[in-house]
Amino acid sequence: MSTGLRLLQRLLPSGRASPATRRTVAEAVAASSYDYVIVGAGSAGCLLANRLSADPKNRVLLVEAGGNDRQMWIHIPVGYLYTMHDPNSAWGYHTEKQPGLNGRSISYPRGKVLGGCSSINGMIYQRGQENDYDLWEHEYGCSGWGYASIEKYFNGMLDYHCKLDRPDSKLANLPDEKIENTKRWRVEPPRVRWDVLDCFIEGAKELGIPEIQEFHKSDVESCGYFQVNQNMGVRLSSYRAFVHPIEHRENLTVVCGAHVCGLELSKEGSGDSNDLKCDGVILADSMSKGSTDVLRANREVILSAGSIGSTQILQLSGVGDADHLRNVSVSPLHHLPAVGSNLHDHLQIRSVFKLNRKGVWTLNQAASNIFGQAKMAMEYGLRGTGPLSMAPSQVGMFARSNARYETPNIQYHVQPLSLDRFGEPLHDFPGMTLSVCNLRPTSRGAVRLRDNNPLTPPIIDPNYLDTDEDRLVAAESLRHARMMMETEALSELEPEEIFPGSHLSSDEDLAASAGDISASIFHPVGTCKMGPAGDIDSVVDDQLRVQGVKGLRIVDASIMPAIPSGNTNSPVLMIAEKAADMLLENDQKY
Repeated sequence: MSTGLRLLQRLLPSGRASPATRRTVAEAVAASSYDYVIVGAGSAGCLLANRLSADPKNRVLLVEAGGNDRQMWIHIPVGYLYTMHDPNSAWGYHTEKQPGLNGRSISYPRGKVLGGCSSINGMIYQRGQENDYDLWEHEYGCSGWGYASIEKYFNGMLDYHCKLDRPDSKLANLPDEKIENTKRWRVEPPRVRWDVLDCFIEGAKELGIPEIQEFHKSDVESCGYFQVNQNMGVRLSSYRAFVHPIEHRENLTVVCGAHVCGLELSKEGSGDSNDLKCDGVILADSMSKGSTDVLRANREVILSAGSIGSTQILQLSGVGDADHLRNVSVSPLHHLPAVGSNLHDHLQIRSVFKLNRKGVWTLNQAASNIFGQAKMAMEYGLRGTGPLSMAPSQVGMFARSNARYETPNIQYHVQPLSLDRFGEPLHDFPGMTLSVCNLRPTSRGAVRLRDNNPLTPPIIDPNYLDTDEDRLVAAESLRHARMMMETEALSELEPEEIFPGSHLSSDEDLAASAGDISASIFHPVGTCKMGPAGDIDSVVDDQLRVQGVKGLRIVDASIMPAIPSGNTNSPVLMIAEKAADMLLENDQKY
């Protein structure tokens, strides 16, 4: 079947009976209470819905503020250019003006559609470094979260492209039993190659950084084409992987267009007891009508709304720093000061080069006219290959910006294109962009309420480049990119530095210029940090239970105490897979 026909299948209603998609908000409210209410049908929420509803005794409600995913550009990989800023698929957030970015506010897309961020992200499959998770366990006190404990959750969901055709694969020891497709996270090689990107890989080899085929971890310096979450050239979101195939389950209800604005909390016990219990979630639409519609959970409510959404819901419910809540006219119910703190993210610094050698071919020329665009569309429609199948970055590299680091501390996202800034036209000359990010930033920001209106976007302050360490790594990253372009393989392309500009050389000048040419890679984590039970600097314990609130867990990127050294979507799925095990084990008590 051609890619065009597969896309058509996705965009049209299936016509089959789908109890999970027939529920309106009113029907969900009127129904009897559920065992589990999951807030957010994104990466974590969709996997949780799949695993929890596999037991027909569990009644599961999956609540999504956005709509369905029957938009063409969601499924065409290059469509992220449109969906990340489309109000039909994204929240449209922006950061506060950032001193480290020379006073700029930048776009901060978060998914608002079935599949969440996995419907609009870069589709790159990465796990990070093993030591990232060992630090979670040993430095942050998160028992059971070391890599030896969580590797099985990465492997258990994986549908890896080379398993059949490469018996020597390091991942060939994945479970061989036939596991239904509803449990699998497909990983495939890219379906487009560029000569300029092959030159980059050769340049890396000149610096002693090897090419790796199974390019999914960053423990050692390595380079290669990114592997992606696609199925024969079509984006694979968590909704399409984990929920769409099981919509026939009678015990699973999915509701779209339901904006959760708070938690239904009750005091448990009597006397001086401050214990709270979460009984359900409150919908924003009902409050605007002067009523309170609650979706109730018999067992647990699970927040999977992401580092921004889960934090906002907690704070609107009176769970967070008491002083901050009073300042925005929210009555504090539970003082949990760590809520919203510890925000950190990967900031990409975009070095842009013009390639002057005659005959060099990049996307700048391929997409420069209607004939080139038609050719790309035809190739994709017939074979699912070519530029329309591209992830935002096709080639990556993990490297050390300085010898003082034992393992890679920077990541490249390399693109065969160039433009002044995102959202603007491609340049009219052959170009190449080397985006480099600090894998383990030390700057920390916060997410806070702007006011007590649930429809008001929260204050998002990542506090980029706030520390001396982050500014130094920014300068070193730009120098490293120059060193790459000076290798024999890349110098043959006759590169000319456009941004930041070859006239800049000092640490101070390069760090300042980084503030002008950088943007988020959209990996916000940490705002509901995981830590030991009773730790005042944490929000959830190592079972992902919100401290001081029974019946409430958080399962998304917000619980990460420190960001993994790579792209974050698949680590979020790992968290959800482990959380499902915890919840199902807890089922034995009911």
